[in-house]
Amino acid sequence: MTDATLPLTGRYIALPESRELDLFAAMLVKRGADVLRCPLVSIHDAPDQQPVLAWIADFIAQPYDDLILLTGEGLRRLLGTAERAGGSLRDDFIAQLGHVRKLTRGPKPGAALRQIGLKADLIAVEPTTEGVIKTLQAGDLAGRRIAVQLYGTEPNRPLVDFLVNAGAHVSTVAPYVYADDVEDVLVEALVAAILAGQLDAIAFTSATQVRRLFQIGRRQCGEPALIAALAHLKVAAVGPVVAEELRERGVQVDLMPESSFFMKPLVRELVKSLGVPGVEDSDID
Repeated sequence: MTDATLPLTGRYIALPESRELDLFAAMLVKRGADVLRCPLVSIHDAPDQQPVLAWIADFIAQPYDDLILLTGEGLRRLLGTAERAGGSLRDDFIAQLGHVRKLTRGPKPGAALRQIGLKADLIAVEPTTEGVIKTLQAGDLAGRRIAVQLYGTEPNRPLVDFLVNAGAHVSTVAPYVYADDVEDVLVEALVAAILAGQLDAIAFTSATQVRRLFQIGRRQCGEPALIAALAHLKVAAVGPVVAEELRERGVQVDLMPESSFFMKPLVRELVKSLGVPGVEDSDID
């Protein structure tokens, strides 16, 4: 396949992804796209590790009935904290994970469990907080000890309040924090490219990316101008949580995978929408 017959030849796509930016960019470049890379946020271990370690120790010493994993990153960070503490803490934590009922919000925590030889016992009916609540509503939660791994430092009051009101004993842990990954000037360059109409598409893979873009855009050009400019390009979301964050800000979501909320299906949707007519992408199943 020559460059002239690659499906995304001539398309310019912005990627705010951080953790898997290189992988995501490579998939698009391989298909002929030009890519504007601008990682908006990065993830770091919680700066104070003592509460995380105390939570892990409690999880092992006083077995829980359920563990709700909201992100794969959260489980990986918990395992990293246990490993750095030394001794048998990581192995003890994994062993205890095998004894509790594990509910995952979406596919990523399920993948993180498989990496340590475990699997989810329940999968939320949709990869949102509301989906987690719907999944648990039919059961009797009174008296159950339920651990909740949060995403970032967001306390997720809707989920915690639901569990408490259902009679559960709830313990939460926040093993990581979000931090700015680039200087504001680079985010401002992304906003400028959006305003100038230089892009064909922008692909968001987390709600945090959306919030960060609007934080800078609000200061740089005002929120109405940013929303108006985004209306002139294809806005892609990796899944419903990201899509909802965009819609709540008045941004139309043009592309989203139907069921499998990963980067490869997102690339497939971009090819379908922006691909050169008559050119198929034989590299994506």
